[in-house]
Amino acid sequence: MRMSRLFSKTLREAPNGADSKGYEYLLRAGFIRQLGAGIFSLLPFGFNATKKIEQIIRQEMNAIGGQEILMPLVNPADIWKETGRYYSIDKEMSRFSDRVGRDMVLAMTHEEAVTDLARGEIDSYKRLPLLVYQIQTKWRDDPRPRAGLIRVREFTMKDSYSFDVDQEGLDAQYAAHYKAYFRIFSRCGLPVIVVGADSGMMGGKISHEYMYLSSIGEDTIITCPSCGYTANRQVATFAKTNYVEPMKQTQKVLTPECKTIDELAAFLKIEKRQTAKAVFMVGTFINDTNGEEQDKLIVGIVRGDLDVEENKLQNAARANALRPAHCEEILQKQMVPGYGSAIGCSKDVLVIVDDSVANSNNLVAGANEEGYHLLNTNFGRDYTGQVADIASAAAGYSCPECSKPLSSSKGVEVGNIFQLNTRYSESMNCSYQDEGGLRKPVIMGSYGIGVGRLLACLAENYSDEQGLSLPISVAPMQVHLVSLVKDAEIGEQIYNKLSDAGIEVLYDDRKESAGVKFADADLIGLPIRITLGNRSLKEGKVEVKLRRNLEESFSFELASVVEETKALIAKLEAELKGQIVEKEWKQA
Repeated sequence: MRMSRLFSKTLREAPNGADSKGYEYLLRAGFIRQLGAGIFSLLPFGFNATKKIEQIIRQEMNAIGGQEILMPLVNPADIWKETGRYYSIDKEMSRFSDRVGRDMVLAMTHEEAVTDLARGEIDSYKRLPLLVYQIQTKWRDDPRPRAGLIRVREFTMKDSYSFDVDQEGLDAQYAAHYKAYFRIFSRCGLPVIVVGADSGMMGGKISHEYMYLSSIGEDTIITCPSCGYTANRQVATFAKTNYVEPMKQTQKVLTPECKTIDELAAFLKIEKRQTAKAVFMVGTFINDTNGEEQDKLIVGIVRGDLDVEENKLQNAARANALRPAHCEEILQKQMVPGYGSAIGCSKDVLVIVDDSVANSNNLVAGANEEGYHLLNTNFGRDYTGQVADIASAAAGYSCPECSKPLSSSKGVEVGNIFQLNTRYSESMNCSYQDEGGLRKPVIMGSYGIGVGRLLACLAENYSDEQGLSLPISVAPMQVHLVSLVKDAEIGEQIYNKLSDAGIEVLYDDRKESAGVKFADADLIGLPIRITLGNRSLKEGKVEVKLRRNLEESFSFELASVVEETKALIAKLEAELKGQIVEKEWKQA
């Protein structure tokens, strides 16, 4: 590829809205261009890089028995109605009607579509196990796209789906994906950790996420440095200390201007753990049959020294969505904002109590009267509700497995694996006939990797003050050939020799200054740079640098430039191969 004919161009400054380093460099180096909010075009460099990522994914999926297919982006809504997700997913799913009025959707994922396929292809246990995958466009109308390809609305995803006769088969396919994902990410050069995760809208009980740790991440990862416990904060647990003592009689006390736990604890001269905090949310509940929405006030009660984890609260309530309650909505249910509790509230309020409250006594709670609180409130005696773990884990809390202090960090989810079990096969009647002639639901798994997000994380991880420096396995090309000599014929000869030998070359044949050419080479960041300079050519050599270390240079003999370049590429590939991580998963 010649830079004089390149479709994209480099940018000296980042466009407005580039809110991360990797996003800035992908824009400036000409990998991507934004068409709309969360919608991007891949230019030649970006396209080449993603195709290399996809090829790595294909190789590893094929190695565990995957068969590649391609399903439509546009789905008839009927199959989504069968599982109920047509009604349970909010505005992230784009719905429309075709010209004859049929309900249609743009697929966010393809569990429904693949289950529809499977129920037509699988008839007997003899057909199982099976594993299919695709690399295809998805659409999710995310309300807050950000950081370039990190959080988008249209994206390319590898999604695979397994079909088995029993849990043992699903465990085997899950374990194969668990290991293959580590190979995929390490072959791309991206360091990841795996964390326990919430299954969310996917359903199922067991789920893991692959996280790239970065300050730009929106997920908080809870880890234990001592024993290795790791989980997304959405589902992370921690060892709670309960405070049990004989119950005392409640007593209403004046607490003027004490609307927060901090103000209340300071006024009463008590510890925050001696209080019960009420968090008011409105949950949206959707009827799976007719899709009608219903809002309901939810009160989450947690001890005052802890915080409510909204994802846990939503799961405990089985709500499709949560939002903070408005003051008038709280007052309508006989509760007072700032002085509220579940004591005396309307019967139609859903009360969910953290086990830290249920297992502690004599906590101070709101009296549902302006300026007053109640001393010595006790769950079970003064109010009731559903008990669940709804507290948010944080750094410094005790590990649930070894009791040592936990740590936290930010991360970007680049892959996920789910055990769906019969969540989709039962609702869509996807079954097989067993050896005894009985019909049984197929056991399913679902597994995803975001291709564009993976590229975005690589750009974050492999960049410096000058630009990108992608690993050779995913770089759009292997060699950047920079010509600084007036005799264009010499550059053409070397370019043709390298290209004819199967080496991927970006040839800077432009009539630009050396400074411009080197700045662009640094920005684009191909692994190997070969420079044709007058001095080195007089000696029958070319100058060579690795992008990862611009301070050092060496030379190749002009006569053996092809052989030496091939050897260097092989060395870089071998280094990356030697860093491949393989980890096993076993059912606990």
